[in-house]
Amino acid sequence: MLLRLNKIFLTATVMAVFLIMSVVSATAQNNYVIRSGDTLQVEVLEDSSLNRSTLVLPDGSISFPMAGTVQAQGKSVDQLRQSLSTALASNFAAAPNVYVSVASLAAAQPSASTGRGTMDVYAVGEFAAPGRKEVKRGTTLLQFIAEAGGLGTFAADKRIELHRTHSQTGKITTYRFNYRVPAGGDSGIGGGTQLAPGDVVKIPQRKLFE
Repeated sequence: MLLRLNKIFLTATVMAVFLIMSVVSATAQNNYVIRSGDTLQVEVLEDSSLNRSTLVLPDGSISFPMAGTVQAQGKSVDQLRQSLSTALASNFAAAPNVYVSVASLAAAQPSASTGRGTMDVYAVGEFAAPGRKEVKRGTTLLQFIAEAGGLGTFAADKRIELHRTHSQTGKITTYRFNYRVPAGGDSGIGGGTQLAPGDVVKIPQRKLFE
């Protein structure tokens, strides 16, 4: 009988410690201030097809289906959750339940160029493997798409975007690329366009009849 009581007490103690650690972890995440380069996990209770990992871009924003571009840098996890819920509300009967967590933190020394003949380029949206990629200088747009795992299942392959920030003015220029017309021409830039340090390649989600 005494042994059984000890086992029950031990089990209860372990569960209590687990609950306390869970609360502490959740509190730490809520107090954490999101930074550029962080990877976030976003889940929408009402529509699981929206669940995904998303990278916080160098300008501090994230791109999320049905919500568009949302500022994330400088916000707490809970503040971003509220912003996403508000941005998505028009697509639902009521504001959806959104959950945000920090999947991985930004590198300790974020840099557009590593100084070893490589550079950082960001894959955002409907890539098979989105995120920050370290690629060789001279890498072309098509090569980068391949290095990022290729197009995702819901990729809008005719509306791929290359976002490039001017190093001096900070102005962002957006170029369009049609994956089905790799040579470019009237469709915009071509697949042979060489990327620059800090470039962001974004693949939007395909629309219903696209």
